[in-house]
Amino acid sequence: MSTSITADGIADQPAFLSKERIIAKPGFNRWLVPPAALAIHLCIGMAYGFSVFWLPLSKALGISKPVACAPDMSFISQVFSSQCDWPISMLGWIYTLFFIFLGCSAAIWGGWLEHAGPRKAGVVSALCWCGGLLISALGIYTHQIWLMWVGSGVIGGIGLGLGYISPVSTLIKWFPDKRGMATGMAIMGFGGGAMVGAPLAAALMSHFATPTDVGVWQSFLVMAAIYFVFMIGGALSYRVPPTGWKPEGWTPAPKKAANAMITHRHVHVNVAWKTPQFRLVWLVLCLNVSAGIGILGMASPLLQEVFGGKLLGNDLPFGQLDAVQLGQIAAIAAGFTGLLSLFNIGGRFFWASFSDYLGRKNTYFVFFALGFALYALIPNLGHLGSVALFVAAFCIILSMYGGGFATVPAYLADLFGTQMVGAIHGRLLTAWAAAGVLGPVLVNYLREYQLSIGVERAAAYDITLYILAGLLVLGFLCNLMVRPVADKYFMTDAELAAEQALGHDKGADSTTSLEWKAAPGTKPLAIAAWLVVGIPLAWGVWVTLQKTAVLFR
Repeated sequence: MSTSITADGIADQPAFLSKERIIAKPGFNRWLVPPAALAIHLCIGMAYGFSVFWLPLSKALGISKPVACAPDMSFISQVFSSQCDWPISMLGWIYTLFFIFLGCSAAIWGGWLEHAGPRKAGVVSALCWCGGLLISALGIYTHQIWLMWVGSGVIGGIGLGLGYISPVSTLIKWFPDKRGMATGMAIMGFGGGAMVGAPLAAALMSHFATPTDVGVWQSFLVMAAIYFVFMIGGALSYRVPPTGWKPEGWTPAPKKAANAMITHRHVHVNVAWKTPQFRLVWLVLCLNVSAGIGILGMASPLLQEVFGGKLLGNDLPFGQLDAVQLGQIAAIAAGFTGLLSLFNIGGRFFWASFSDYLGRKNTYFVFFALGFALYALIPNLGHLGSVALFVAAFCIILSMYGGGFATVPAYLADLFGTQMVGAIHGRLLTAWAAAGVLGPVLVNYLREYQLSIGVERAAAYDITLYILAGLLVLGFLCNLMVRPVADKYFMTDAELAAEQALGHDKGADSTTSLEWKAAPGTKPLAIAAWLVVGIPLAWGVWVTLQKTAVLFR
């Protein structure tokens, strides 16, 4: 029950975290909702930046250099040992667990989220994500890596999934006229989380480091506290519109006049995943992400090995560079990685917003057609020695990688309606988990194979890039086959009413209009909310731009 009962049996107001409690009143400013979503996504997006902890944690005992485990020590013994340092390969399991449990939790609890509402889901996400950081801090303090796996990887991963999908349905309902832009704003925050969190973590570790401590567990404690404040603030700021609400003066275009792919009806989550459209969009997302995520993880070595000394103005191949030169091109490659992160973030907002005008299906056609051309062209750019064009091509590719994530919620809303789009999106995120395996495996293992048969480092990525281009051709064909959902899959009016009752969806009363514009007095509050999330994001962009500047010297 989400409604409390007084001692004399009279129903009181809904429970604090319930969905009924956060139904907006006339005059509410819908522009207050995206900052709430950003507050959560900027925090959980630090999952992308956890690699900043790997090197310090790999020498947590040795401080200056790792204390190696005995050669005959088993894997299980290393997991529970407090006498030797953890190799980076063991720490990397946290990253793997993040995205496994993100996909699983989003798929399993997406339906619960639709009924419970974004406030409750956001609070649970904050408890899981920040609680996981606290458990990890204990694991670092006691030097037990399994506590880090359970804390950040499993519990934190569940928080990732719930936090990631918590605003999707709400934003789409608040912005029926700008679905792509609305989800793009929130999901942009997830891409920007590491851009803010990684330099913050580095500063905290530097502050807490001593001759006998690398300062990581203390940094986890501080970040857990900061993130908890932001995430709870975001969760408590969520509001949902009453059923049937629309912006004042906006009228949905008739289906024949609008994109035929956009429906005004609704499909239940338990039915949606059985449709051919769901399977095709699953493949569309998986193939788009596979191509991008594989390159994202190898961006730094790829640039260094393809161009070698050309990055410094000479023609020496990578294998003939001395230690000083290797350090110089590593710094340039770090700037390249930072530039890609900016395009990844910017692409989430740009492409999702652009899809409001171009259409979701056509936007994915652009991703696949342009992506294919760029992947096929990049090996030639590398052989020609054109660093600028090579970098530009990858920047466009990474913008479309981010754009794919941000555009897909609106694509699902167009196909399946808005009633359960958050839950449907949660199930679709299993495509992300699959892509997280497919993309890196293709890139890493094909590279190793090419090197093992004597291919030069500068050419070791050519076959891989052509294969990734082939994946985008498959994605193009899958997107081509997406058609409007058949009538038999949509809920009847009675089924929709029952689902809205389960989801505690309520319309306005007979005296209240379902159309309104924001009250004039809400504008300063909206500006303040945007500043709260905008200032940290701007700081992260500034830090990244400083690192990227080395590319243009």
